[in-house]
Amino acid sequence: MNYEKFIFCLEGVPDVDDDRETLVVKNLEEIAIDQGIASIYKTCDTIEGLEESLNVLLYEDHNFKDYEIIYLVMPGEANTICLHDYYYSLEEIAELFEGKMKGKIIHFANLKVLDLNDEEAQYFLDITGARAISGYGSTYNKIASSSTIDKAFFSLYQDNDDITEVVEELYQKHYALCKLLDFRLYY
Repeated sequence: MNYEKFIFCLEGVPDVDDDRETLVVKNLEEIAIDQGIASIYKTCDTIEGLEESLNVLLYEDHNFKDYEIIYLVMPGEANTICLHDYYYSLEEIAELFEGKMKGKIIHFANLKVLDLNDEEAQYFLDITGARAISGYGSTYNKIASSSTIDKAFFSLYQDNDDITEVVEELYQKHYALCKLLDFRLYY
């Protein structure tokens, strides 16, 4: 299995200087070994760090076009992310990503709730240029989406470019987990 679609993962952590391996890193390694899906993993602890990591990917990585999934593993509350004890709205994130995510899928792990109305979703997609935004309506903390359903989502997307078909198949194969975590897709 040699896929041409990669994952760019940004994980929000309390301190980027702490070198401890997180569960997300282990899960990305498993995805690489078991499914052959390559990824780049970066941490950030501030909004500036998030922006810098994104700019390095955009302007210095010649394979950026191959990173179809931008995977954000960041705590927060409904429609916000939290970095360095400060909450940023999805509108602020959209403006940070303005025009830079053309054709990408922005996927949030279940560390935060993603609950957009049609207008908010369309704003995010229009500003960023993203193809879709996905995440979860539940932060059910006994199950980390990065260990379970995210892996299935990434795998299914490798084999099918039609994101709605991918989500339908995800629900068919993992219905109970999709319902429990309330998987959501905005496109």
